[in-house]
Amino acid sequence: MTPQDRAELASLRRARDLMDREYVRVLSVAEVARAALMSPAHFSRRFRAVYGETPYAYLMSRRIERAKALLRGDLTVTAVCLAVGCTSLGSFSARFAQVVGETPSSYRSRDHGALAGVPGCIARELTRSSRIEEAGMAPLRLA
Repeated sequence: MTPQDRAELASLRRARDLMDREYVRVLSVAEVARAALMSPAHFSRRFRAVYGETPYAYLMSRRIERAKALLRGDLTVTAVCLAVGCTSLGSFSARFAQVVGETPSSYRSRDHGALAGVPGCIARELTRSSRIEEAGMAPLRLA
């Protein structure tokens, strides 16, 4: 790996870290690209090449992960939608169902007792949706 490749990866990680930290805010590709010191078009192409998904898909994945954690609590679907930075309940619900495979309401109503007492970082890994699932591989489920 060349020094230029390492520098590019560091820039992309900086942008990804921004999305991880600020997922609740409205983030434009231009703003995230500035964090990576790249033009928006170049950033989008390189981000997808390195991480396997577009910056928007990555940001929505972070929002969906946080929404799943909040839905295991006592918040309403609307409150969760707003808490993770989405402004449209319909778009949030559609994207949630696309990524998770069920609506936010049905996810919220399921028994999540198996995750009681499990640290959040472990629960997130156990319940993480992935593009691998969309490719047809079996998802990891709790027994």
